[in-house]
Amino acid sequence: MVKKLLPDALWAETAPLFPSVAARPKGGRPWVEDRDALTGILFVLYTAIAWERLPFEVARCSRITCWRRLRVWRDAGLWDRIHRQMLERLNLAGEIDWPRASVASSSVAAKRGATRSARTRPTGANRVPSATSWSTARACLSPSS
Repeated sequence: MVKKLLPDALWAETAPLFPSVAARPKGGRPWVEDRDALTGILFVLYTAIAWERLPFEVARCSRITCWRRLRVWRDAGLWDRIHRQMLERLNLAGEIDWPRASVASSSVAAKRGATRSARTRPTGANRVPSATSWSTARACLSPSS
């Protein structure tokens, strides 16, 4: 299954997009290969299992390493770069039907400086007293109290 998740051709195409890793002057644990971490991430996404259940044999690294690498790559904008590259690849192959494509508002930022819509005017001329709340005159206490 691991080979299906990340074929060699796909890895060769996306590997240059990954951020480079600076050498650690103080040493530490060796850096887990990006391909192994990506395989673990893809396995979790494909199978919809919890990170805690990611088998070590699948990614050859810990689940925490895969989860942290996912976060680091997100912050570095890697997923957007991979997405753009895959769209370009599909476009060159003629696999995208652009007239049928749509853009979700969650993926497109609103333009800055856009005019705001006008405030909605009230429909009634005057406020009407509420029909659900009413007051009564204070009850008289009996002279015996």
